[in-house]
Amino acid sequence: MSDQTQTIPAETPPTRPTTLPAPSAAGALTTYGTLLRWTLSQIGAMLPLIIVVQALLAAGIVVGFGFLIPDIDAGTALFLSTGAPTVLLLTLGFVMVPQGVARARTDGTFHYMRSMPVWRPLLLAADMTVWVIVALPSVAVAVLVAIWRYDLSLSFDWPVLISATVLVTVTATAVGYAIAVTLPPLLAQLVTQVLVFFVLLFSPITFPLEQLPQWFQAVHDVLPARPGADLVRAGLAADDFTATGRDLLVLGAWCVGGLAVSLRALVRRK
Repeated sequence: MSDQTQTIPAETPPTRPTTLPAPSAAGALTTYGTLLRWTLSQIGAMLPLIIVVQALLAAGIVVGFGFLIPDIDAGTALFLSTGAPTVLLLTLGFVMVPQGVARARTDGTFHYMRSMPVWRPLLLAADMTVWVIVALPSVAVAVLVAIWRYDLSLSFDWPVLISATVLVTVTATAVGYAIAVTLPPLLAQLVTQVLVFFVLLFSPITFPLEQLPQWFQAVHDVLPARPGADLVRAGLAADDFTATGRDLLVLGAWCVGGLAVSLRALVRRK
């Protein structure tokens, strides 16, 4: 009589879900508020300083660029002044945001946040809210300094101005965030330094598009800088400038792409 052994199948350990289910509306709002307070506390006393530095940068761009143009006329002053807010918003999103995220990846804060049992899009939403808070006062300062410095009379289209400012801020922040989570921290910081010079010197934001070569004009038709500037400019001086639906589509595409890359980096497992 032969011995028969019974093989008991080994239990497979439960798999950890790669993504957390979306919370209810009330739970998401509570979690978002907690994350926002936590993010603000991380910045702490630096937040007012960052806002002040952004305001000084706003005044510096409006006044300083005017010194580069001798005998600046009213039309040029209007174009420069209505483009300055977009320069500020793009600089914030393309430079300050990636550097902050790269620093968080280096010191472990970014990975700690990803390990928290919260819905990952709320992490990104809290970060972006903080950067919008930082960005909006600088736009107001840039406009006020321009009115004082060049004695401008602006025709505000408030719905267009508010929506365009928020969209440009979110787009720049999303693209900057995507750069920071995709590239190694050191390379991300290097790329941001190149981007700030591209925005300041080679983007038709503070100077007309016609001053660039034809091929470079075509490149800017698919980049976010010129469409964003046109939208904000149309909100600041509606009687003098207009924006097109194409501007909104291009900026929206960059916004969606940046958000998609950022969220994918937040939800994937390493």
